[in-house]
Amino acid sequence: MTDFVIPVITVAVLVYAAIKKVDVFGAFCEGAAEGLKTCADILPALILLLVCIGMFSASGAVDALTGLLKPLCDALGFPTEVMPLVILRPFSGSGAMAVYSEIAAAAGADTFAERVAATLIGSSETTFYTVAVYFSAVKIRKTRHAVPSALVPDLTAWIICGAVVFLFFGA
Repeated sequence: MTDFVIPVITVAVLVYAAIKKVDVFGAFCEGAAEGLKTCADILPALILLLVCIGMFSASGAVDALTGLLKPLCDALGFPTEVMPLVILRPFSGSGAMAVYSEIAAAAGADTFAERVAATLIGSSETTFYTVAVYFSAVKIRKTRHAVPSALVPDLTAWIICGAVVFLFFGA
């Protein structure tokens, strides 16, 4: 059945457009042109974000922060090897997936660290990426309380992921 969802939706849209006498090609071209303008508007913010992520990772700051947070992780029973993921996830989804792959390869499948990392990937957001994209698209320059308000759920996800995985699977 899932093989037919996209074709059915496409046909339904085309039939609806024909009934309403909408120029589908013209509407598509107009939307594509608007999408390209939006891409051009948000591109500087994305380039800046990607450069900052690269510099942050290459500088060793992730390892330094992981080392600083190790006592807290040990006290909470949170796997220290997941901390690079906790640190990078708010910035980059692809970077977080690379870190997750490293965690899965190093810790192994079905380990506490891998399960926490997998749960964290699925339950947290790339906060700074999202803010950069959406705020750039609508030309908001002052984020004010948006970033701190968005980072609170990231912190909550970090804490809850460890607790939920421990609750269901043990350490």
